[in-house]
Amino acid sequence: EERLVESGGGMVQAGESLRLSCVASGFPFRDYPMSWARQAPGKGWEWISGISYGGRGVHYADSVKGRFNISRDNAKNTLFLQLNNLKTEDTAMYYCARGCSKDDCWSESLFKGQGTQVTVSS
Repeated sequence: EERLVESGGGMVQAGESLRLSCVASGFPFRDYPMSWARQAPGKGWEWISGISYGGRGVHYADSVKGRFNISRDNAKNTLFLQLNNLKTEDTAMYYCARGCSKDDCWSESLFKGQGTQVTVSS
């Protein structure tokens, strides 16, 4: 069974950091570009970051550039997202998604995990 399982979310104050993880199983993780996207309550999807299958190509949305860092460990089938200097507007459910590393290929229909909640208070 193909699975993506996110973890690492939580409740933090503005300015603090979190590290999200996404563990893949059931498919050859190293062969796929990956993305992180988020959805805030009552809002649409926002692609925020992506990484090529080898890890050399990384991309960020303007809203998170300079604050978030994406990485992957293909030996451990794991995708990461380091969230620094969090803002209240970063509050959302965060999802990892398979098969895309850029905003222009993002689609809500991509295979995703169940998400991990990030809540940032002021």
